[in-house]
Amino acid sequence: MAEQMSIDSAPPAAPGPSPGPHYDFQDAQAGDLGALAAIADAMKSDNLTDRLESLKRLGILALAMGEERTRDELIPFLDESIDDEDELLLALAELLGDFVQYVGGPKYAYVLLRPLENLAAAEETVVREKAVESINKLVEVMDQLHVEEYLIPCIARLSSGEWFTSRSSAAGLYAAAYGKVTDAIQSKLRAGYEALCKDDMPMIRRAASSNLEGLVGKIEKDHVIAFAIPNFRRLADDDQDSVRLLTVEPLVAITKRLTTDECKQYLGESVQRLCVDKSWRVRYMVADHFIAIATNIKDQELQEELLSVAISLMHDSEAEVRGAICTQLDGLADLATPEAIVTRLQAPLQELVDDPSQHVRATLAKHIGSLCSVFGKEGTLEHLLPLLLRLLKDSFPEVRLNIISKLDVVDSVVGIDSLSQSLLPAIVELAEDKQWRVRLAIIEYVPLIASQLGVQFFDEQLSNLCMSWLGDPVYSIREAATANLKKLTEVFGVDWARATIIPKILAMATHPNYLYRMTTIFAITTIAPSVTPDIVRDLILPSLEGLVNDQIPNIRFNVAKSLEPLTAVLRMSPETSSLESSIIRPTLARLEEDPDPDVRYFAHRSLMAIDPPVA
Repeated sequence: MAEQMSIDSAPPAAPGPSPGPHYDFQDAQAGDLGALAAIADAMKSDNLTDRLESLKRLGILALAMGEERTRDELIPFLDESIDDEDELLLALAELLGDFVQYVGGPKYAYVLLRPLENLAAAEETVVREKAVESINKLVEVMDQLHVEEYLIPCIARLSSGEWFTSRSSAAGLYAAAYGKVTDAIQSKLRAGYEALCKDDMPMIRRAASSNLEGLVGKIEKDHVIAFAIPNFRRLADDDQDSVRLLTVEPLVAITKRLTTDECKQYLGESVQRLCVDKSWRVRYMVADHFIAIATNIKDQELQEELLSVAISLMHDSEAEVRGAICTQLDGLADLATPEAIVTRLQAPLQELVDDPSQHVRATLAKHIGSLCSVFGKEGTLEHLLPLLLRLLKDSFPEVRLNIISKLDVVDSVVGIDSLSQSLLPAIVELAEDKQWRVRLAIIEYVPLIASQLGVQFFDEQLSNLCMSWLGDPVYSIREAATANLKKLTEVFGVDWARATIIPKILAMATHPNYLYRMTTIFAITTIAPSVTPDIVRDLILPSLEGLVNDQIPNIRFNVAKSLEPLTAVLRMSPETSSLESSIIRPTLARLEEDPDPDVRYFAHRSLMAIDPPVA
């Protein structure tokens, strides 16, 4: 092979000790022959970094060699390079899946199968998976003749390989090939896949179980019953839980292809066995896909039995299983009447609220709100709101955070009046939570509360709370608080802002702590687009003039930055536009001469922004 590619090889190095060649790929894009030779030589280098770099530019070399030489020389050379570092093999497996254009297009895609077949038998799992993925890419562009002539023998060789690596990779190729071959070959493929399902090695059965879902979507309905279901049952009864847990997703795929009666006839017993499997990992997979399984089955009697199974999973001994079934709460309503759901779920929900696992409680908090529509207003107020209050007071911050983030769902059912009476005290308490992310979630929820409770309620109950966030020690909270005030201004109007929040904001401009003065600037800059020019003239500019001479440079350069958006507001009215020349520009000119370089920079930038130079 070295002789075949010698045309592109670099000249031999001078004799004598050397740390190794240095490959310069910079000119390869332009087609420089020396750089192309460097790529070819780097592919045979002892240095892994050089070989990886050469792979990234292999397309350039292929273009230079031409499609025919790429097929006849480069691809066989790559095939001979299979025995190499896993990192290189992974990169090569990915590259070959996108190499069709360099070998002459789809009609020559089959020439890439041989190196990918070798990679599919590699020892490293990620290499095999990437090789299978690339082969499946090739199948998409290959015609039936080439699939039958080249891919099917490839699958046969992998399926009968001595080592488990090749047989496990083979399982991932059957689905892609199935739809592109004749009925006779499809029959052989089903037989080959069944042999993998019966393989003595658990690794092979795992691969067969994992890939059965894709094959179920390709085969005809008759073969779903005659082929897929028997193999699903065989794998679902496997003595290895690592095999059984992978049958849950094929089960979902099979239920989609069957009628209600067929589901009950062929799958009822298998589903029930999986639900009570002795391995918690299998039960976890069932819980995680519970609604998909239950809704596809469609049989009312079986669905009611599955509701009982769901409740038993809520009592499972493993926290992971209880957490997984909590993610399915929103779909349980479809399994029985609302009355039955309300009656049967009350007790398990009570237990889950006090679950010893904080992960389970956090998952419950995230999904319990979806039951409000099933419980109705009265049922939610009577049964769910007490649970929500307990979760709001949970010791784990993520639990509280998840409840807060879903309050709008509860509000849509019970109304803001009922919600505020029941939950507002707890929300106010959480506004001072020691976890800043919880405080942040409360801030983001305040505009929704405010818009529905009205201005009077807000001024009495929440106004002081919103202002207190401006002095929070965490910057993200102060930033969110300023954005919150802008939203409140849009909700309640400019007149409310002028009378209520703007005076409180400007009062902080004289606070001895410079962070409060900084927050004043951030707040007025944020709400400026939502207020009127006369508010900027009468209230905001006089306060900023006092901050221009602040001792802290950060204050002064933030004043300079704030004058830019304020100018845009002043220009909106002819009565205030003159303030640009009488106040804004002189102030920025003065700041341009500030002793601090950052102040001078931002002052100059603001001047350029409000009066950009003519090109």
